[in-house]
Order: sequence, then structure tokens, then C-alpha cells
Amino acid sequence: MVSVPKDGYTSDGCLLRMYHDKKLKDFIIGQSRLEDSPFEVADHSLKEAAPEKTWLEKARAAISRSEVFIVMLGSKTKNAPGVLKEVKIANKLEKKKFQIIGYKDGSENWAVPGGGRVYRWNWENLKKLLK
Repeated sequence: MVSVPKDGYTSDGCLLRMYHDKKLKDFIIGQSRLEDSPFEVADHSLKEAAPEKTWLEKARAAISRSEVFIVMLGSKTKNAPGVLKEVKIANKLEKKKFQIIGYKDGSENWAVPGGGRVYRWNWENLKKLLK
């Protein structure tokens, strides 16, 4: 889990779900470091397996502090149990949300049901969506 704070604090930022896709995580961190980036990235991934109840509580807390919930789509994202649970939490909390296709060969078929509108990942889309 990665939050993308606008002002350096997660209560004013975004939350990304990437289904343990290190490549996507590295890409978004790299873009956050560009001079004209409207966002910063702070990694809040759970470093080790947590009991279900603890994990859900931590996920709910992180999502509740976020302003925007973003699903970074890889080919397996829509079937990832953790992603599905987090999308459900984001919906219950009525968070603004959208999905970004994480790879050039990606498809809207990768979209998570209920995860929000799907966009292609390009710098202009990210800047507009995360302003």
C-alpha cells in the first residue's frame, strides 16, 4: 500500500493499491520525484503478513485518511482478495476513486469491479487526476 500525500501527510492524500507489483510501485515513486509532480509518495506497505483482523483495521485506517483511492491495474489485480476488500472499504467510506492501467499492454478488462473509472497511465493523466 502506498499513499500519495499532497502536502506530505496522508490525511490529505491518496491511497494506491498495487497488488504487490514492485514494478508499478517503482514507477509511481519515480514519477513522484519529478519536479512538476503534484504529489509525493510514502510507502505504507505491510512488511510482513498480518493477521486478517489487524490487516483489515490497518487498511481501513489508511483508506479513511486518504482523499483519493487509486487502484493500479496489473493483469492479476481484479482477482486479488486484498484489493477487492480495500475497494469495498473505499466504497463504504465513499472515497473518490479511479483506476490506472499500469502497463502499456494493459487492458480495461483488468479493472476491479467498483474500483472507479479506468484511465491509461500517462504523466498528463496523473497530473490532472492528482492535483
